Amino acid sequence: MKSGVFLGLAALLLAACSGNSGPANAQAQDQPAGALVPPTSASDFTASQLDQVIAGDWRSPEHKARDVYRHPKGTLQFFGIRPDLTVVEVTPGGGWYTEILAPLLRNNGHYIAATAKPAADGEASRDLNALKAKFAADAAHYGKAQVIEFDPKAPSFGAPGSADMVLTFRNVHNWVEADTAPGMFKAFYAVLRPGGVLGVEDHRAADNASLDAVKESGYLPTNVVIKLATDAGFRLQESSEINANPKDTKDYPKGVWTLPPTLTLGDQDRAKYLAIGESDRMTLRFVKPDAATPSTSH
Repeated sequence: MKSGVFLGLAALLLAACSGNSGPANAQAQDQPAGALVPPTSASDFTASQLDQVIAGDWRSPEHKARDVYRHPKGTLQFFGIRPDLTVVEVTPGGGWYTEILAPLLRNNGHYIAATAKPAADGEASRDLNALKAKFAADAAHYGKAQVIEFDPKAPSFGAPGSADMVLTFRNVHNWVEADTAPGMFKAFYAVLRPGGVLGVEDHRAADNASLDAVKESGYLPTNVVIKLATDAGFRLQESSEINANPKDTKDYPKGVWTLPPTLTLGDQDRAKYLAIGESDRMTLRFVKPDAATPSTSH
């Protein structure tokens, strides 16, 4: 943890425990309306903050309905999220995780939404405009959030070593299909400090599936994602089954988009696909090695 932030958080927590007035309490009183309130124990700081933001009334009802499939608290804890980190979320789309990450990081960390430079119209342009509007309309939760745009063919996400964590959710399959994935992972590596974490979640293909067979389905073999990361210099630290879904048979007429939330087939077999739920997903945590971290993956 950055020493200045650690001292600030420790002061807040000690003041909350003792009830004494002083600079820490004055700092808490200066927080904007809607700011998150620290718990009374440093050991449960992140868990308590996550509970608050996941329950936040600024999150859209449609996004909250996906919590049962996306397990945001467990996923972010697995990646090692803390409220004092500088986090780059790459291609946040409609902002599902933005509504959790930006408020979590607002007071003590820094949230950066990295979006591809969009064409004049299309989904990317709509997502970017919606994200900027969201930030402008709610300074209490998004006032310090930042949006940067990158060129997918020559990506850059900030100064080298400036981020503690890079996160991306359900995006790698798009980059693989567009043949931009190797450059993206190299750019993740560049922006992270030594010891920084890359967290990846994506739709998981069957164990015996080849990339050529599933490339256009939205699913990816796990070993393909691991190779992209390790080729860029990362070490696989751990994988999690937090987003596994054994009901997902991965053999649908319109690929992963047959399932919710997209439901590409509309009313055709809708009840069947709703019963399956969202896709089976890999959840992988990589680390950028430093002098004390072995560079071999496992």
